[in-house]
Amino acid sequence: YIVIFIIIFSILGFESSSVLAVFASMGLAIGMALSGTLQNFAGGILILVLRPYRIGDYIEAQGVSGTVANIGLFSTMIHTADKKTIYIPNNSISTSIINNYSTSTTRRCSWKVSVSYGDNYDTIREAMLDIITRDGRALADPAPYIRIDALADSAVIIEARAWVKNADYWGLYFDMNEKMYK
Repeated sequence: YIVIFIIIFSILGFESSSVLAVFASMGLAIGMALSGTLQNFAGGILILVLRPYRIGDYIEAQGVSGTVANIGLFSTMIHTADKKTIYIPNNSISTSIINNYSTSTTRRCSWKVSVSYGDNYDTIREAMLDIITRDGRALADPAPYIRIDALADSAVIIEARAWVKNADYWGLYFDMNEKMYK
């Protein structure tokens, strides 16, 4: 139809180059207006094909972390821990770093405790190890790891690490914070 329209215009004596220029500029304007939408659509297709995350996964992307609630063609909906609903455009999420915490069955918890210079390191280390192993959620293999992390200006920083099942991560993390403080 466009070609027929241009031929009729040229038969009637109008310049076809000016009509073509108008159509080209309209096409460019429409293309620029839809570029973000088309990029989000292409990003949605990439996400659905490559599957870097699935509904129910806990991810961190674009400075937001939460559970994936919906993956649409144009955006991904995430529920944060405080139940905010965040929509991330698929273009930006498909071209950025995505931390998916749900793909592995285990995660490593770590805690850093500051103690005074002169405190008995062996006693503190044994107490921390006892607290972690008595809880029962930390995996025995690999075994919990407790070492001096840093010698700071006014304290010795002791770091404890333990591997845990993904589902137990936050429970163990917060419970150990409380128990080690006490």
